[in-house]
Amino acid sequence: MAEGRRMTAADAVDKLMASEHADVIRESVAVMVGELIEAEVAAIVGAELGERAPERRTTQRNGYRERAWDTRVGELELQIPKLRSGPAYFPSFLEPRRRAEQALVCVVQEAYVNGVSTRKVDRVVEQLGVRMSKDQVSRLCRRLDEQVSAFRERPLEGAYPYLWLDAKQEKVRDGAHVVSKALVIAYGVHESGRREVIGLDVGQIESEAFWREFLRSLRRRGLDGVRLCISDAHEGLKNAIARVLGCPWQRCTVHFVRDMHQHCRPSQRALVSAALREVFNTDGYDSARERVSAVIEQLTPVAPKVAELLAEAEEDLLAFYRFPAEHWSKLRSTNPLERVNREIGRRSDVVGIFPNDASLIRLAGMLLIEQNDEWLVARRYLSQESLTALRVQQTELSGLTDPGLDHDHQEQDNNNTQEAPTALAA
Repeated sequence: MAEGRRMTAADAVDKLMASEHADVIRESVAVMVGELIEAEVAAIVGAELGERAPERRTTQRNGYRERAWDTRVGELELQIPKLRSGPAYFPSFLEPRRRAEQALVCVVQEAYVNGVSTRKVDRVVEQLGVRMSKDQVSRLCRRLDEQVSAFRERPLEGAYPYLWLDAKQEKVRDGAHVVSKALVIAYGVHESGRREVIGLDVGQIESEAFWREFLRSLRRRGLDGVRLCISDAHEGLKNAIARVLGCPWQRCTVHFVRDMHQHCRPSQRALVSAALREVFNTDGYDSARERVSAVIEQLTPVAPKVAELLAEAEEDLLAFYRFPAEHWSKLRSTNPLERVNREIGRRSDVVGIFPNDASLIRLAGMLLIEQNDEWLVARRYLSQESLTALRVQQTELSGLTDPGLDHDHQEQDNNNTQEAPTALAA
C-alpha cells in the first residue's frame, strides 16, 4: 500500500463504503488480489512495503507495471510490483502463458464457427465452453492479430551474430483441401548476449524462393551482422542464406546423426553415433578434421553411405569450430529451440487442422511473444566476455567481406542463380 502498511479488513470496508456507487463484489476482489500480491512480494523481498529490515531484505521494489485481468466480476487492473534484482515477479494465481492459451481458444473458436473443426476440436469446445458468435470471434482474433503483427514487424536494432532458422509442418485448410504448410521461425542472439525471436511466417513449401523472401524481410527490418546461420539441411534454405545473408552455414549435427541412422543397419547405429560424437566434441577445428578422416576410414567398410555423406558435409558440420569455444555447444545444433517447438506442437495438436494461415500465425505468434519476453528477462544466453572475443576475432580478420553488407543488392545486380561469396568465419 502507498502509506507503507498492509490494508486491514476494516480499511477495505471503509474504502468500499465511502463510494456511493461502488461495485462491492468487484472492489472486494480487487482489494483481496492487491493484498495477495503485496504478501507474495513481501515474502520474496524479505520486508513489507516501506519497512526497514536490512538484515532480511534481499532486494527492493522498483515501481509497478499494469496488467489487465479478466475475471467473472469484470476486468481488474492489477498493479504488479517490479523488483530491482532477481527474477521478475509474476503473481502465482495468474497463468503466465495466458496470452498463448487465449490464442489457442481463439483458434478453436474460429475453427468451430467456420465449420472446419474435427471431432477432437469439438470435444475441446465442449470442455472449455468456448462457443461464441462469429462476430465475437472476429473481435478477439483482431485484438490478438494486432499484437502478433506488431511483434513480427518490429524493427531489429543492433547486430545479431548468430541466427537459427527452423521449420515445422502443420496442416492448414486451403479452400476445399487440407495442405501441409511450413511454419518457419527465426531466432537470433543479439550482440547484448540475449536470445530473441526475430521472425515468423507460413509458406506453402520450404522452397528457396520462400526462404529468400523470408530472409529479405528480416534484412528490411534491420537484421545485420550475422556471422553464422544454423539450421537443418535443406538445399533451398542453404542457397537462400548464401545469397541473402552471405554468411557461413552450420548444419545441425543432431539432425545429421539422426539422418545417418537411416543409412546404416540398426545394429550399427550405436557405432555411428559414438564415432560422430567424437567429431563434434574435440578441442578444435584441426583436430575435428583429423577425426573426420579417421571416422571415414573406420566406417567405409561397414557403413559406406554414412562415410560418403560425412565427407560431403564435413565443412558444413564443422563451421561452429571457427567461433569462440564457449559458444560451440550452442552453435552446433538447433537443439536450443526444441523446447519452444514442443510448446507450439502441444497446442497445434489440440487444433489438428488450422482453418487458415492467419490462425496458425496467431497461435504460434502469441507463444513466441511470451517466449521472447521470458528470454529478455532471463540470464544472458552468451556472456559479454565471449561476445567481445568474437568481435576481436572478426576484427583481426583482414580483407574479408563483412556479413552485414547488403548481399541483396549484389543478388539483384547479378540477377542470376549464382550464390554470393560466403564470408569465412576464421
